Amino acid sequence: MAALTAERDTTEIMGGARFLVLPVKGGATIYQGSIVALDADGFAVPGQKAEGLTAAGRAEESVTNGGADGETTVKVSRGVFIYENTADGANKVTAAHVLKPCYMEDDQTITALATGASAAGRVIRVDDEGVAVEIGLAAVSA
Repeated sequence: MAALTAERDTTEIMGGARFLVLPVKGGATIYQGSIVALDADGFAVPGQKAEGLTAAGRAEESVTNGGADGETTVKVSRGVFIYENTADGANKVTAAHVLKPCYMEDDQTITALATGASAAGRVIRVDDEGVAVEIGLAAVSA
């Protein structure tokens, strides 16, 4: 496609696409409030320690897909959410990680350990409540 030579009426997605409806991987169960990731084929799966996943956001509903890939969908919101910090002291997320990438340990736990994991998002805050993670709003490079 060639560059513009005149004005263009570019469509805006309402609310900046804060909410997504994603097809769920066959056999997957996703719980409301959990971290949702996309696998290499674009299907929603629970957040987990695995390479090659893309963090999508927080599940807004619980869904079990007992059928084929994509037979069920899940509503996901993108934003900043508070999740548990890892129990592994050597890989705890600390104030030194603010505005840096963090990684999925499971569907509710964040770690600083990148090895064998996929990025959950960007650390916004770390305190006694947990780790506030910006998920699905911007690209995060490890």
